[in-house]
Amino acid sequence: MTLSPIPIAIIGGGIFVKDQHLPAVLATPQLALKVIYSRSLASAQSTSELLPAQHGAVELYAEDAGPAKTFADVLARTDIVGVIIALPIANQPTFIEAALKAGKHVLAEKPVAPDVAGAKKLIATYREIASQTSSIAPTWSVAEQFRFLPKYVWAAQQARTLGKVIGFDFRVFQLCREDNKYFQTSWRKNPTHNYGFLLDGGVHHTAVVRMFLGDNRPASVVGYSSLAQEYLAPVDTLGAVIKTQSGAVGNFSCSWGTTIPRTATYQVACENGSVTIDGDKGLIVYKDGRKEEQDFPFTAGAGVQEEVQAWAAVLAEGKENPLLTPELTLGDLELLELMLRSAEDSGAAKTLALQ
Repeated sequence: MTLSPIPIAIIGGGIFVKDQHLPAVLATPQLALKVIYSRSLASAQSTSELLPAQHGAVELYAEDAGPAKTFADVLARTDIVGVIIALPIANQPTFIEAALKAGKHVLAEKPVAPDVAGAKKLIATYREIASQTSSIAPTWSVAEQFRFLPKYVWAAQQARTLGKVIGFDFRVFQLCREDNKYFQTSWRKNPTHNYGFLLDGGVHHTAVVRMFLGDNRPASVVGYSSLAQEYLAPVDTLGAVIKTQSGAVGNFSCSWGTTIPRTATYQVACENGSVTIDGDKGLIVYKDGRKEEQDFPFTAGAGVQEEVQAWAAVLAEGKENPLLTPELTLGDLELLELMLRSAEDSGAAKTLALQ
């Protein structure tokens, strides 16, 4: 028996919705887009204009769209099963909580919340809502597409075959220019969340760190930060040392304000060899010197389409996907936040508790 597509709404009309979420939903036959909501009707309309001509009717909602067209009205619709929320970081928790209380399944963009303290409160609220629901409980999934990128999945799997982690080095360098389309959004130019662009992009990379380390989880960190580009205030560069539960030590370096050529290199050393992802190339070097190489050609939408399809399965089955839980992505946020807090505290060591 073929199941009917599940009706959903997209909440937000920004760049990432247009470039990533909308194409991913259209490529997921288990989902049926019925509603687009944005703060302004103009934003909702510009998003809807990207729909193919053969797509069915999509209703537009916005705070300036007139009576019965607000976010609350979207949540009041009994036909809408789930919502994809992609809003400014500081705004998301209010929308997530309202959607969950309305019984809607939620896929919300990372980070899980603006800070660890707020995330813990929101997760507690979510679990309370779910426990008090008599029928199928609403689920909250956090969209961290790096966990679905084939190159990182492959590397994490290979590392698990090579024995205990003995060291690691993670380096991510990129210059975010003032004309970057993401930086041009008002909430990134004048961030209402801590640590600005470094937090927004950095949680992707701490997610990869945790994938590579597996069960040998980060235990403590020491960090230093700086600001290289004034327009990226308060900080755009972070250098840290991470110590794992087993005692392995490694480095994490991330900068959005550097003039070093663009770099995304993740390396983990294990007892019987090492695994490296350098850009879109994978390399295993075994302890005896043998090498294996693997290419991962970049494809537009990689990771996002896979995570949206995974979320569609959550809606269909009514149960969480372990790669999408807020508790998992809370660990990404904690790792980054404590490295940055260590930097604020002149490099004082910080102990992790949520890994």
